[in-house]
Parts: sequence; C-alpha cells; structure tokens
Amino acid sequence: MLEKLKGITEHFEDIDRQLATVGEDYTTAIELSKERAELEPVVKKARAYQDTMEKIEETESLLNAEDSELRTMAEMEMEELTAQRDELEAQLKSMLVPKDPRDKRNVIMEIRAGTGGDEAGLFAAELFRMYSRYAERHNWKIEILSLHETGIGGIKEVSFIIKGDGAYSKLKYESGVHRVQRVPETESQGRIHTSTVTVAVLAEVDDVEINIPESDINIDVYKSAGAGGQNVQKNATAVRITHLPTGMVVACQDERSQLQNKMRAMSILKARLYEMEEQKRIATEVATRRSQIGTGERSEKIRTYNYPQNRVTDHRINLSSYNINGILDGDIDEFVNELTLVDEAEKLALVDEKSN
Repeated sequence: MLEKLKGITEHFEDIDRQLATVGEDYTTAIELSKERAELEPVVKKARAYQDTMEKIEETESLLNAEDSELRTMAEMEMEELTAQRDELEAQLKSMLVPKDPRDKRNVIMEIRAGTGGDEAGLFAAELFRMYSRYAERHNWKIEILSLHETGIGGIKEVSFIIKGDGAYSKLKYESGVHRVQRVPETESQGRIHTSTVTVAVLAEVDDVEINIPESDINIDVYKSAGAGGQNVQKNATAVRITHLPTGMVVACQDERSQLQNKMRAMSILKARLYEMEEQKRIATEVATRRSQIGTGERSEKIRTYNYPQNRVTDHRINLSSYNINGILDGDIDEFVNELTLVDEAEKLALVDEKSN
C-alpha cells in the first residue's frame, strides 16, 4: 500500500508541475485539473497518514524516558496516534479499492416476465414501478425505450433509461432473477404460486467506447404497433437491429421517428455488448472472489418477494426485510447499501491479499 501511495503522490506532484507550465493549452489544463481533483483526496489522506507515522516514531522514543510523567504522556499520545493510524489506514485501503468506471453512468434497465404467465407479467409491472419510485427518491429521470404490456395491467417486457449521477453504482446489483411467491387474484383455492421476473442492468456507454461495424448489423424497419383507428402508425418508424456476430436483437418503436428509434436501439445494443465484454472480464476474476456479488448474472436468483410472510430476502447476502410494501414502493436502499458494503469488503480483502 505504501508503495502505491508513494506512486500516487509523485504523480500528483508531477501534475502540479505540468499545470504550472501548461500555458494557454486549455484542453490539457482541463484534463490535468480533472485528474488532479480525483487524486487530491487520496493524496491528502496519504500525507495525513505519513504525518501520523512520523509522530508515532517520535513518540516511541519517549516511551522509555526516565521521567515517569513524560512516559505516561507518551503512552497516552501513542494510544491516540495508533487509533488515528488504524483509521487512516482503513480509509486509504477503501480509497485504493479499484473503482468501477461505470459507477457514475446512467442506467439502461430491462425487465422481462419469466415463468408464471400473467402473474409474472403483473409482478414485472410492480418491479418497474419499484425502480421508478426509487429513481424518484433520488431525483433521477426515467425515459421508457420500449414497452410491451400484457393487456391486464402486466408487462411482458420493458426497457428504460434512468438518468442520474451514480445511478449505475446504486442499481448494478439488481441484475438477476427476482422471484415472487403469493396467491394470485385469479386463484380460487388460495394456493401460493411462484413466478419469476428477470432484471438486467446495463451501464449506458458512449459512442467512442464501443464501435460496431455496419457489416456486423442488419437493420429492419416496420410499422409500429398501434392502438387501432387513428392511432395506427402509417409510416415505418419502428426499428429492429440484429447484431450478426452474436445474434442479439434489439427493437425500438416508442419514438416518433425512425431515426430516433434507430438511435435508441443502437444505444441499447452497445450497452448490451459492453456488458457482455465486462462479464467476460469479471468471469476471469471471479475465481479469486469469495462470491459473485455484483457480477449481475441474469440466471442467478437474487431475491425472493414472499407476500404471505411480508418478507423480501436477498439470497446473496442473506438479508431479509419484513416490509414488502415499502420495498415495492422503492425503499430498497437497505439492500443496495448492504450489497455495496459486502462488495467493497471483498475488494478490500483482495487488496490485502495482494499487498501481503
């Protein structure tokens, strides 16, 4: 850790030297200033840690002093300095944990009804509302990309963007299979049914981050499905994009123009391909992790919503909440915060293993 901190501090000081000589090259100045701002909290903490270590060294020389009063004062000061050192060390380790570069990004979420027929569609609609309410609580904006309803208030599938600083850092742990256990309204004998809904969380990516050759895609245009009568779409504005190398298909029809639908569909396709590559990278690291928190495996059953017991359980961290109505109203921070803490603890353990 000390070697890493030394390298960061030296790089920070080098940036200061470059800023002093950058002149009127405003582009470089902005880039350097941004990097400096990111490193400054770590450097300040590292300098405080170094100061504390020097004070500990000075105080140690007084522990064997002949003056008993001086020894007592040194012992008291040593106790405070040791606690301060341990706290700074823990904070620095946390700051040195590799950050996910996607954390500050907007999120593309996809919710799909799984097993359970109409009941799965109804629960998919409830999860969509849950994430919508969660976004409202954080003052984030939602834009629906595509929506296929079941006709009885349920959702077959929905794709939407949540725009807000840090949206991905909060929602990335929601990927996976969400299971609901309850008695459907249509069940006359009161039997509990189990249904599933799949949630995928993708970080929105910039065009410069992933390039898709035109030869790799096939674009079809068609008329959007309408409600009938005057609402039927007369022009072919809906767009379906097929990524030939993977067979991945993305369709978008909710925008008014073909161009807008194409842009939306391409945005989703790029996010999916980026996520696919990220999953491959994570798969190579997962053997060294104690669990798969944060990997976002879509086939992984992550949470159960049990209505008869008013319980929601996250199976990855074995955490239960007995406030199912509050959870479905968007109050999911208890799960989000605990998942974040566990994930960070695992990454810290890896940092410790590498440093030993």
